Amino acid sequence: MIISNYWADNYVEKQRAAKEAMKLLRPGQRVFIGSSCGEPQHLVKALSETSGYTDLEIVRLLTLENAPLTLTANKAMSHSLNIRSFYLGSAGTKALAENMRFITPMNLSEIPRLFKTHRLPIHAALIQVTPPDDFGWMSLGVSVDITMAAALSADVVIAQVNSNMPRVLGQSFIHVNDVDVIVEHDEDLLTFGKAPELEAANTIGRQIARLIEDGSTIQIGLGTTSESSLLAFSDKNDLGVHTRYLTDDLMHLVSKGVITNRKKGFNDGKLVASGAIGTQMLYEYLDDNPSIEFHPSDYVNDPGVIARHNKMVAMNVAMVMDLTGQVSADAVPFNYFSGITGMVDFMRGAARSEGKSILMLTSTSLDGKKSRIVPKLDTAVVVPRGDVQYVVTEYGAFNMFGKSLQERAMGMISIAHPDFRDELFFEAKKMGLLAAERTLKESLLGVYPVKLEEEMNIDGETVTIRPAKPVDERRIQEHFYTLDKDDVIARFFHEKTAFVRDDMEVMFQVDYVKDLTILALIGEFGFGKVVGVGNYLLNPSNNMAEVAFSISRDFQGKRLGRILMKKLSEAAMENGISGLFALTSPTNKGMIRLFKSLPYKVKTRFEEDMVVLMCSFDEMEE
Repeated sequence: MIISNYWADNYVEKQRAAKEAMKLLRPGQRVFIGSSCGEPQHLVKALSETSGYTDLEIVRLLTLENAPLTLTANKAMSHSLNIRSFYLGSAGTKALAENMRFITPMNLSEIPRLFKTHRLPIHAALIQVTPPDDFGWMSLGVSVDITMAAALSADVVIAQVNSNMPRVLGQSFIHVNDVDVIVEHDEDLLTFGKAPELEAANTIGRQIARLIEDGSTIQIGLGTTSESSLLAFSDKNDLGVHTRYLTDDLMHLVSKGVITNRKKGFNDGKLVASGAIGTQMLYEYLDDNPSIEFHPSDYVNDPGVIARHNKMVAMNVAMVMDLTGQVSADAVPFNYFSGITGMVDFMRGAARSEGKSILMLTSTSLDGKKSRIVPKLDTAVVVPRGDVQYVVTEYGAFNMFGKSLQERAMGMISIAHPDFRDELFFEAKKMGLLAAERTLKESLLGVYPVKLEEEMNIDGETVTIRPAKPVDERRIQEHFYTLDKDDVIARFFHEKTAFVRDDMEVMFQVDYVKDLTILALIGEFGFGKVVGVGNYLLNPSNNMAEVAFSISRDFQGKRLGRILMKKLSEAAMENGISGLFALTSPTNKGMIRLFKSLPYKVKTRFEEDMVVLMCSFDEMEE
């Protein structure tokens, strides 16, 4: 349709009204519609108001469905319009969600190739762009993702030129000469307001904060609330961004100086995404911003590209997970269902970079009546169990990488909502994921006290102090097997060479109130080595708790015992326990000094060849 060699002349020649442009569409064609907030609303409205089509197939990625193209929701049009959706997203029309048969499951990185190779021919593309610059280039603005590939592959390209579309830099430009029809129409872009706040999501944000290191490059999926994002990142430094969608939350973190993109290791200094979903303020921020680049999905979602970043952290929202780690679907809380999208791309890219992939999962449905952790999925698997690393709920975090099915089952049960843990435990045994002889302890219903967690530097080594979890069973055993003979005797009062599960379970089967074990660990989260154990067990007859400790030889003399003792005494006092006591050998000077380090009056008495130390929390040392 090019009439002149000069793009400006072509631009004028190509101008049409929207309804006139729709006459170019033919029965049986496949029509792509620009994605999410870049949806060309004026063109979509004209399409929905045009009759006479037969068997048009509409191809789209994420639709907010604010425009009146309800498509398959209108049964009278079902013979005229079919939909092929790669991701339904947060569709506003419930009827759309019922048309699950139209979902086309594909990883987002692969969709552009589907268009470019014409395996799925695109006959027409309806897109939205900025006005052309002095050289005839128009930016796709907030919707580059798969829109670029569709536009460059389509037989006919109909572009709505909207001066409200921000001009976004990067690989976001299409030339006037590559467009067949120009429809000038200014209108506000679709916006996406603040997601509803969920206290569970905010607690998850606090859990995630300790998993993210300064200098990490992050990807964060839709579905996280603003507050949870801020809780997770606000205290971090020099974060970079390589993500699918840029949001207002990320913009705010840039303004706070949290995101600098200086240490990404690839595309340094640039915030890279493939689209944007947010408010008008976000769109104004994007316009001609030299620190931001948008690229198509086959670049942004390419696991090889993702893997080139330093400390890559992929964070996505899961809908349902089973005890072995299978993931149902990524979705924001108000989604009906969704396709595969880019979750797996980022999880695999993060793993290749030796970074982290984190799945965020609220433990129950919004009404609290259903557990989002189930024995076995009865819906489609979006993420295979082998790709899952960190799982975080409001009840804790669990690193699934390298864990057996039994360890996975116990880990998932420990971060499920307490109301559903006994049922999950029973089903896990029935499925053979847990040994038949395992019994349900009170500990399974205990709520993990995150506030007791603390990281500290001891002689140049980072040591994590935290309560024990059911999944710590093996590492606690390994700690005792590596103790010196004298330390074993000091802890157990006799020589001991075997530390079988039945003997050790009092230390990892805890309810965090009447019995509590605090561990000191070094190494990666989920693979840490125990270098210190302190635990208390309540004696109900006098409301006093007995304490005992063991410290690895390499960490003795470094005040680690005092740290564990202080943690235990603070937790015991908060849990309404009256005081502490310890039974030890008179020759165990270390234990005696440790007990007397507390700021309470210590009473001592001898029982046969043992010494009993006792203190009450209401009797302070003068």
